[in-house]
Amino acid sequence: MMKLIMTMLMAAVFAAPASIHQFKVESIDGGTIDFSRYKGKKILVVNTASKCGYTPQYKDLEALYEQYKGKLVVIGFPANNFGGQEPGSNADIKEFCEENYKVSFPMAAKVSVKGSDVHPLYKWLTNKSENGVLDASVSWNFNKFLLDENGVLIAHFPSKVKPMDDEIVQYLK
Repeated sequence: MMKLIMTMLMAAVFAAPASIHQFKVESIDGGTIDFSRYKGKKILVVNTASKCGYTPQYKDLEALYEQYKGKLVVIGFPANNFGGQEPGSNADIKEFCEENYKVSFPMAAKVSVKGSDVHPLYKWLTNKSENGVLDASVSWNFNKFLLDENGVLIAHFPSKVKPMDDEIVQYLK
């Protein structure tokens, strides 16, 4: 019995780093985004807003998604945490993205990316104690988190880093 307990404790200590693949979130159209579907692909998670100076990054996010579709999925997370720049409903946001930027990558339902009501996925992304890699702060719209094919966090990029910048694309080549 003691040997079994020790084996279980050792397995817990040496367990693989936490993975984003454990999460399921509501999609913008009411369905479910199951991150385990993206095993084998890199994932770029981006908090988005429709009325922000960085909103034109939707165009580059779509271009990145199209160019690297075989090995990358982009997932947008609309959030109204900064300056009230995402005030619309999920339906409004979806329509805005499709009409103005032809967004075809998955979009989650509107969430909070910081504060006391932070979404569990963003709590995981921003806390090394949960993701096993790094602490990060979402300081504005269009922060980006890149995860590897196993769902392990690789890097965090601030808003000013555009989706097609070499800082991101180097991980996709």
